[in-house]
Amino acid sequence: MLTKRVKARVIGEHQTHEKDTGSANVQVAVLSRSIEELALHLKKNPKDNHSRRGLLKMVSKRRKLMSYLKKHEPSQYEKLAKKLELKR
Repeated sequence: MLTKRVKARVIGEHQTHEKDTGSANVQVAVLSRSIEELALHLKKNPKDNHSRRGLLKMVSKRRKLMSYLKKHEPSQYEKLAKKLELKR
């Protein structure tokens, strides 16, 4: 679970303008941060299948958003994948 402060920092790093909180870039960045934290939780708690399902849903949503970016804004896709160190 991301705290408000962490989420605001992640949004601030990836937003294109002051009020941008819902663009695909920002959504991917926030999801990536949540995925990292949930992955750490699952390493400590390997039998937590409910959280594992949530992780899989987040990964799927991020993949869909990245494919949208790849199709509509290839330059933004490349930049974001490099910054977040995601596989292409």
